[in-house]
Amino acid sequence: MSFPFLPGKVSGSKEQSRDNEETPQQKTAPGVVLGKDGKPCRTCTSSAAWMAMMKSGGKKPKPAAVPTAPPSDCPPDVEELGRSTWMLLHSMAATYPEVATPETQSIMKQFISTFSRLYPCYVCAEDFQGWLKEPGNEPKVKGQDELGLWACQAHNAVNVKLGKPEFDCSLWKQRWKDGWKDGRCD
Repeated sequence: MSFPFLPGKVSGSKEQSRDNEETPQQKTAPGVVLGKDGKPCRTCTSSAAWMAMMKSGGKKPKPAAVPTAPPSDCPPDVEELGRSTWMLLHSMAATYPEVATPETQSIMKQFISTFSRLYPCYVCAEDFQGWLKEPGNEPKVKGQDELGLWACQAHNAVNVKLGKPEFDCSLWKQRWKDGWKDGRCD
């Protein structure tokens, strides 16, 4: 889902730099997110930061080192996981019933709730859970249009936090269901 913007255990963060003790966590590469066990979390860290950490043996890398992306058969990093997650969620909205039965609505709400608790990046999962609790952010599941717009708005909330441009939610069906009007998806 890619919500890596919560304050917390990110190597080089202000929270860690305030600590007076030298810990192994402080020796990891900048941008490496630490898991709840205090060890680097591969799923919560970008592949660039992960590779920099691995190449440096856990010490801060030299600025000249520019890591390349890992092969496609390696575990996903936070960015690949986020892209894949949004593809799944938007695709689910695009194939959701135009008018969902109460049972389908209940199942979708349960899916989103469960998903927010089991998402592989715990930082992202906790942030999404917090976002869902804010007024107006509860899943909208009465039908396809409502769920599609909700998913787009959730995605845009992440885009804003990550400093990325917002998507025009009036175009969600072209992007995720019907294809662009210019025919390039036909």
